[in-house]
Amino acid sequence: MSVGTSSAPGAQDAGSPPAASRPPGDHAGLGIDPDQLPDGLVVADEQGRVICFNAAAERITAVRARDALGQRLEKALPLEDLEGRRWWQLTDPYGGLAIRVGQPERNLLLPGGREVLVSARYVRARPTGPVRRLVVTLRDTEARRRTERSHAELIATVAHELRSPLTSVKGFTATLLAKWDRFTDDQKRLMLETVDADADRVTRLIAELLDISRIDSGRLEVRRQPVDIGAAVGRHIQAYVAAGQPADRFLLRVQQPLPDLWADPDKIDQVLSNLLENAVRHGEGTVTIDVTATASPREGEDTGTSVTVSDEGPGIPEESMNRVFTRFWRGSKRGGTGLGLYIVKGIVEAHGGTITVGRAPGAGAEFRFTLPVSAPAYLA
Repeated sequence: MSVGTSSAPGAQDAGSPPAASRPPGDHAGLGIDPDQLPDGLVVADEQGRVICFNAAAERITAVRARDALGQRLEKALPLEDLEGRRWWQLTDPYGGLAIRVGQPERNLLLPGGREVLVSARYVRARPTGPVRRLVVTLRDTEARRRTERSHAELIATVAHELRSPLTSVKGFTATLLAKWDRFTDDQKRLMLETVDADADRVTRLIAELLDISRIDSGRLEVRRQPVDIGAAVGRHIQAYVAAGQPADRFLLRVQQPLPDLWADPDKIDQVLSNLLENAVRHGEGTVTIDVTATASPREGEDTGTSVTVSDEGPGIPEESMNRVFTRFWRGSKRGGTGLGLYIVKGIVEAHGGTITVGRAPGAGAEFRFTLPVSAPAYLA
């Protein structure tokens, strides 16, 4: 809805242009269209009457702009602090200290108890002069709450995942130090192998946390080199076979010719490792990997490379598919941190690619990621 603004009679500054002469979308002579702002914006004049109430403010407060315009600010926006004190009476922007320039952002309550983040700026014609405009910004706390919950979940998961291997490492090393001579060489080897495996587990978890930090902050670096994606998949299959998986469980199909792919080989290995591990651990039957040339997901490029990993297991429930690439999603079978597919998506997108999940022809899960060839400019 387009939000209109107006001034109460007699409340317009002499220095402000008449409403009819303002450019379309220019509310209260601000020089911008406040309805395009992502945060709520409320502006009061020198008499404390609302002259601007943008669309985001309507959404956040559930107050219609036409009901707020022309009203006293404390009536249009009746805020209270967390102790139940009326905010505008407490801060007194028009009658308080003339050296104040505003109020920092803080949590306040709307009628009904809904929390909102509020900050205010006092606009004066001259330092220590009377307030000519009171500019209030509003932000919904839900996004911040989601971030805080996500961080809390991450901390809880990390603490839980670290506790088990560290307890094992501490227990075995303490036992070996205290009773070294009582154990045979085979027993010592078994304990040390367990410590080594648990140390690797801690190392992997720390690496995942660093990846998540870089993905969330947009600092995941991609060092592009020529990558033979078919050969990379083949190496992962050979590793599984060497570890005891039957060779006939894997079917690799590589369409030729493939475009030259420039990507970060280590990160592509990380993507392939996660997707194949997911198929082997949670899927059943044959794990099929198709490598094909396809349209590039990046505008301006004709060709890309697509890798599809599918299995013949029960697949992923339809209602869970939109959560597969979120943090801590583990599906029906427990195991792992639930961070792998979140990292996979971040790596693929850092390459300018896309990744999807669906149902395979054999009713199992199917993951498909597509990368642009991303050839350096000097090879174009």
